[in-house]
Amino acid sequence: MKFRLLPKKKAQDSPVQGKAVVLSINSTNRGLDFLVELFRKVRPADADNKEEAELKFQAFLFQLQEDKSLLFSLRRALLSQFNNSNLSTALTESGLLSSRGFIQELTSKVKHKIIPALLQPSDFLYVIERIFYKRNDYVWMEKIDSQLWSSFFERLGFEVDLHEKALNHQLLEAMQTLSYRLSMMGLEKEITKQHNLVSDAAFPFLEQNRLINLLIERKKGTHNLQDEKVLAAGIFEALHNCSQSIIWIKEHRRSVGTSLAETFLLTRMEQHVERMLLILDAVDNDKRFDIDRFITYFITVVRNQNRKNSLGEFLSQNMGLLAYQISEHGGKKGETFITKTKSEFNRIFLSAMGGGFIISFIAITKNLLGKITLAPFWQGVAYSTNYSLGFLLIQATGSTLATKQPAFTASSVASSLDSSKLKGRPDLDNLAVTVAQVSRSQIASFIGNLIIVFPLTYLLAMLFYKATGIMIAEGDAATALLQAQHPFKSLALLFACFTGFFLFLSGLIAGWVENYVVYAQLPQRIQQHPALHHSLGKKQLNWLANTVENNLGSIAGSVSLGFFLGMASFIGKIFGIPFDIRHITIAAGNTAIGFFGMDKPVDWAYMSIIILGVALIGFLNFFVSFGFAFFVAVKSRGIKLKDYPEFLGILWRYFRKNPLDFIRPPKNNFK
Repeated sequence: MKFRLLPKKKAQDSPVQGKAVVLSINSTNRGLDFLVELFRKVRPADADNKEEAELKFQAFLFQLQEDKSLLFSLRRALLSQFNNSNLSTALTESGLLSSRGFIQELTSKVKHKIIPALLQPSDFLYVIERIFYKRNDYVWMEKIDSQLWSSFFERLGFEVDLHEKALNHQLLEAMQTLSYRLSMMGLEKEITKQHNLVSDAAFPFLEQNRLINLLIERKKGTHNLQDEKVLAAGIFEALHNCSQSIIWIKEHRRSVGTSLAETFLLTRMEQHVERMLLILDAVDNDKRFDIDRFITYFITVVRNQNRKNSLGEFLSQNMGLLAYQISEHGGKKGETFITKTKSEFNRIFLSAMGGGFIISFIAITKNLLGKITLAPFWQGVAYSTNYSLGFLLIQATGSTLATKQPAFTASSVASSLDSSKLKGRPDLDNLAVTVAQVSRSQIASFIGNLIIVFPLTYLLAMLFYKATGIMIAEGDAATALLQAQHPFKSLALLFACFTGFFLFLSGLIAGWVENYVVYAQLPQRIQQHPALHHSLGKKQLNWLANTVENNLGSIAGSVSLGFFLGMASFIGKIFGIPFDIRHITIAAGNTAIGFFGMDKPVDWAYMSIIILGVALIGFLNFFVSFGFAFFVAVKSRGIKLKDYPEFLGILWRYFRKNPLDFIRPPKNNFK
């Protein structure tokens, strides 16, 4: 195999000196050893240190410029690897999800994490693994500025002769393999069902395959460079249409939902289109090569080999679209929890008072259930049922539970940072206003809940005592209820964090169910169900379909939250670990019951600490739930918060100028 080397030209070079030099590369292992040792010296001590990585790489580039023998040795070492390596696997497998599906691919990665797959020395991926053997090599390579990588390849100055038969055959064979895979994926039901006609959905995926096969036939016969260029342009257009079709499906996932299978398939299709564009760029005979795309591919291959068995990488990559869809549904509901006007603020305050009314009865019932002697599991089920029914009643009456808001409002805040949706840089000033709106909405909900929960629960405990002569909690039991909320002498704050996570998780479940309802077309299927169609009247059937469409997600979220909270103490007991929940409204209710049952004079200093504990429980409920939900929403949208370092300054200046906006609506109702 021969390669055309293009030496770096100097101003004083003669025409003869500037010509390409053709070298014959012999098979040898010394080239690989040289590359391993060379990049060992280039590798920074700290992969996360961008400054060190770029400094060492710049020094390496300077040495290449000054030391011609080093440059010649590097060229020869690289070309020896191309000469003796099979590029097919690197082009058709590395970094591309397999067709085995999500579960099979996940299982394969688990097995290979224990015993890595075997690579043959003739495989180019073997070369990559030998050179970049450290599992964090991709980190410093990604941190280095792309212009430095461009300078490296320009200084290296070699260009593979793509007319050489063996290499040309490998490239075309790889592109054909990818093309057949892409056309088959274009015929999957997840793609075709979203179009009125199957031919419309599949056309660009089948067209690219037809054109690629035609290009390969032309290259095998008599070469007509002009025809090949025309075909290459047609393939590029077909691949662009494939990308547009994938984007169209993504943009419609909010109205039609998505699934893990579809997410996995779309990710594979995107990867195949991008890889085919890379190969097409190398074989289109237009004498131009997209160096940026090649650099991206080169670093991607290294990353894939470093992280090929990473479960976190795999899950993050494939759960992104699904998480986006879930958080989008949460975001739609979150908009109802953000108050902009005084009337909206009053509405959410009144609805929170309704929620506090129901929570008072939940707290009384929970403590009464605690008096019944049951096995831990059945006691947990009883608590869970009580919580779930209460949360469902809050939902049915249109009331508000303050701690359920953060899981939804976080998505709305993250959505305002989604530049892909906004088609430009987000308005950070308006985002600061949104944060103020979320703050006052949350405060209104907390106050609305608590202003009812404490006095009403106290009153109910008193009425129960008057009616039965029995204290719900008295003496040591009452003291224990108060002590359980103590911020410093109990694990209340830790348990409040657990509760915050459960609040986030229930919101995620609610979003997932709403997504599934849309994706699986459950309302339409219910209306067409033969048994239901004949057993229910049209009015009842429509009511059932509307309930599933509009409320099933919220019902799932309420029931799941109820069981998370109710079963937590059971989990702690059976495993013998400190694991329980502290929910601000339930904690306030328990405090009221304990306060009523005290048989000694009130220590107001102690009660002040207990009230502080309840407030901190509420803060941690909100902070943890909002934090997790915001992280998922931001991550799923591909938002990088480091791109907006000025936001904290903008928020602080807005707070200093309008501190009351974070507590109540501005007088003009709009900001």
